[in-house]
Amino acid sequence: MKRKFAYLLGAILISVASCSFITNKKFDNPDKDKLLIDLISYVLEKGHYSPKDFDDKFSEQVYKDYLNALDPLKRYFLASDIKEFDAYKDAIDDQIKTSDISFFNLTYTRLMQRMKESEGIYKEVLNTPFDFDKKEEINVDYDSLPYAKNEKELKDRWRKQLKFSALSRYADQSDEREKLIKSEGASVDKGVAFSDDDKKIIASSPKDFEKKARESLLSQMNDTYDVLDDMERKDWFDIYLNTIVTEFDPHTYYFAPEEKERFDTSMSGSFEGIGAQLQKKNDKIKISQVISGGPVWRGKLLDVGDEIMKVAQEGKEPVSVAGMRLDDAVKMIKGPKGTKVILTVKRVDGNIEDVSITRDVVELEETYAKSSLVKKDGKTFGIINLPKFYVDFTDYDKRNAASDVAKEIEKLKKSGMQGLVLDLRDNGGGSLKTVVDLAGLFIKNGPVVQVKSTGAHKEVLEDKDDRIQWDGPLVILVNELSASASEIMAAAMQDYKRAVIIGSKQTYGKGTVQNVIDLNQFLQSNSYGDVGALKITTQKFYRISGGSTQLKGVNSDVVIPDKYSYIDVGERDQENPLPWDKIDAANYNVWSGYTDYSEAIANSNARLAKNKDISLIDENAKWIRTQQDEKMFPLNYKSYKAEIAKDEETIKKFKALRDYKNNLSFTSLPYEDSLIAKDTVLAMKRKRWHEDLSKDLYVEEALNVLEDLKVSNFSKQNVAVKD
Repeated sequence: MKRKFAYLLGAILISVASCSFITNKKFDNPDKDKLLIDLISYVLEKGHYSPKDFDDKFSEQVYKDYLNALDPLKRYFLASDIKEFDAYKDAIDDQIKTSDISFFNLTYTRLMQRMKESEGIYKEVLNTPFDFDKKEEINVDYDSLPYAKNEKELKDRWRKQLKFSALSRYADQSDEREKLIKSEGASVDKGVAFSDDDKKIIASSPKDFEKKARESLLSQMNDTYDVLDDMERKDWFDIYLNTIVTEFDPHTYYFAPEEKERFDTSMSGSFEGIGAQLQKKNDKIKISQVISGGPVWRGKLLDVGDEIMKVAQEGKEPVSVAGMRLDDAVKMIKGPKGTKVILTVKRVDGNIEDVSITRDVVELEETYAKSSLVKKDGKTFGIINLPKFYVDFTDYDKRNAASDVAKEIEKLKKSGMQGLVLDLRDNGGGSLKTVVDLAGLFIKNGPVVQVKSTGAHKEVLEDKDDRIQWDGPLVILVNELSASASEIMAAAMQDYKRAVIIGSKQTYGKGTVQNVIDLNQFLQSNSYGDVGALKITTQKFYRISGGSTQLKGVNSDVVIPDKYSYIDVGERDQENPLPWDKIDAANYNVWSGYTDYSEAIANSNARLAKNKDISLIDENAKWIRTQQDEKMFPLNYKSYKAEIAKDEETIKKFKALRDYKNNLSFTSLPYEDSLIAKDTVLAMKRKRWHEDLSKDLYVEEALNVLEDLKVSNFSKQNVAVKD
């Protein structure tokens, strides 16, 4: 590939770069909060790809989202507070322009007052036994729930929320009690279980469980309020600032100085933890990304969309994270290498279980490309898994995703590969340059992606190298979590009709680039110390056919449902995403190598229409969606247990999906065999990967498509000896 690409952009989709704006504007406000408002609003107006007007419409949205961020469960503010706040609903835009923070000051003071009052409420509620025989429900649709009219109504809201939390604890203890009674053959007298031989008490009564559940919940609430008490005024002001900046788009974000340090650490790849990114939405903290190479990824412990309900350090009581700030939840979950954290998780499919994770350093080796051979019907195929588009920024030629994939292709060709599957599922993106270089492995030359920057004309990034690393049949696997660089790659190969794209109905839909701007660079003299940084959207990607990958992502040629098919995980499900649009197409020629491209796609869709496993996957995905849409829950123990039993019965129906086998055999390449013989850890990793592939319906169909694809000028012998 041409060396000039090394100087394009910052070469990554989320680039840590510093953008300077030519300005004579002076930022000399003596109040740090007002200075930050002034700085951030200026950078947003001048530097954002699609700046918004600070008007009444913007003000109303900030107002709504900010109050939701402060009180997502609507258990602090009263309706009378909101009536008072309403005077500022259309005034926040004017306050931003004049660096006025009176609205923040009012809400902050009132929140501190209401939180102090709520401390007395929860302690009073948890001092009174809950009646789990009473028929009542709780509505968790907090967006549509009105604010409490008075203290009595507010106290009842607290009671129901705390009862709901206590009920799960009570049910867990009751389940253990029933198992113990059954295993010991015990007798029960007045709720207390006795062993039949020596009449020794082996299980407490439900009354004791109820008390224990309240005591445990009280301890957890006290811990939560200790964390809240530690928060300073500046922490709450950061929430206000981020409510303002995220109105521009979901990827624009203000980093306070300490947060910027954490961001820099995560970008370097040198950090200890569980290897997962979290996101808070509607007061629920969920897994938004599993980091390749981390403990969670290695142990297949969590999936994107799983909700974290409680966090416990080893040997300690679990703490609920409901209503907790995301940063505080992250602090509880992170920790030194070798220590354990136990997460109570509600799976995407509704199952609730405790997951023990040993914290560790993310293994970067596991983010690199890896390949496997597979034989089907006497033919040899290759599969390359690429978790991310990585690059060494200090020396591009040292190691990057494109050059590594090229090497794997050469090794697969030497083993007689007749068709290739490139697996980009769960690939969240990475280096832009490597996408262009990777696409160049499969086409002679031509454009790969179009880029538009803030206030600039479009730029067409091209592969100018005539060499083709692989001109045989190609299938690319994607899913809803394939984002950014993955979408560029899939879109380019689809537009060229070079590969058949198999997977989700559409990919994630992130077609934007962010730069991190150091706000300190705008201050000539700074008596406040570090003022932080702003991650801001500055570019947008477009397919060579003209359409943006933003929001719509890439539509697969062959659609296969999965558990994410109907739930909110994509860019379109985020708050304030930038819109989809279209520009002129670039000049390119469609790949002419296939003789039956459309026919292969039609054959695949016909096969899948008759596949009973596909129907079951789709049914499971729809059921998962209904679980997420559920807003009313019983607070009666028998009704609660009946709901759980009903869900467990439904889950049994989908057990066949976990037991699926494709009867294909996957093997490592010869060069890896010698490495595996010396490295037991590598042997374990490859064994696990091959086992996963043997249960993968999507890979099986990819191989079917490779068999159907015919390339007019393709010769296995000729390709195998290409340089």
